[in-house]
Amino acid sequence: MKNKKTLVLGASENPARYSNMAINRLTGHDHSVVAIGQKEGDVAGVKIQTKQLPFTNIDTVTLYLNPQRQRDYYNYIIGLQPKRVIFNPGTENPELYQLLRANGIQIEVACTLVMLATNQY
Repeated sequence: MKNKKTLVLGASENPARYSNMAINRLTGHDHSVVAIGQKEGDVAGVKIQTKQLPFTNIDTVTLYLNPQRQRDYYNYIIGLQPKRVIFNPGTENPELYQLLRANGIQIEVACTLVMLATNQY
């Protein structure tokens, strides 16, 4: 399996949150993961950062932020130049779709957990 370095945006230490499950499943599938959330923490050995750090070689950004909260990250996400951004259920955002497409970034409106479970990640 190809390692797709993934940024989980909206990460949480709360095991009931989908972002937490995504970090666990991504690491379980041998993808390298970086994470940004409201609070610092640790999930499956991945340190949750609170600042927009200049990560490199990001293949995928998977979103767990509602569209209003995404606004603070528009320029940051585009600046990371990921190959794709996954909009998980509840994060759909046509405004951001247009910005990403204009910058040559693929969008996927899908669920990271389902994609991993069905080998479509």
